[in-house]
Amino acid sequence: MHPPQNPAGEFVSEENIGLERRAELIAIIENAPSNLRKAIAGLSEEQLNTRYRNWTIRQIIHHLADSHVNSYIRFKWALTEEKPTIKAYYEDRWAALEDSRTGDVQAPLALLEGLHARWVLLLRSMTEPQFSRFFVHPETGKSISLNAALFYYAWHCRHHTAQIKWVREQHEW
Repeated sequence: MHPPQNPAGEFVSEENIGLERRAELIAIIENAPSNLRKAIAGLSEEQLNTRYRNWTIRQIIHHLADSHVNSYIRFKWALTEEKPTIKAYYEDRWAALEDSRTGDVQAPLALLEGLHARWVLLLRSMTEPQFSRFFVHPETGKSISLNAALFYYAWHCRHHTAQIKWVREQHEW
């Protein structure tokens, strides 16, 4: 069977996020590292090298760490600068680097645990006006609010964990 593009569902943004919904999104980010650990528990090195579409499970784990480090920095820029233009990066090229293709997954998992702890601390300390701050994406020129970024990265956590779970289900691991 051909892997679905979005096993956790299509990304659909919500414009107005209330306090209750925001708390749910922050909880998703908070729990993402432990959910990822559960999703890969017991996988062998060979299984970690199994592909889901273009990337292996190992590359997906490294990608999550890379992507979320970038997102955390973008939040900090948006909170401390006026309308910062972020630095884009080529995620496919990062995933193709040797560390992502062959590196132990324990390092990016540990990075995600520490990073998400810091990120959640930041998110829970933010005020309503701070969630309305934004950064500019250089490729699209679009302004992205921190509300929208929060919503996207909560989906991103679920998206990649669902990819790994899909592979496990298909192989009955």
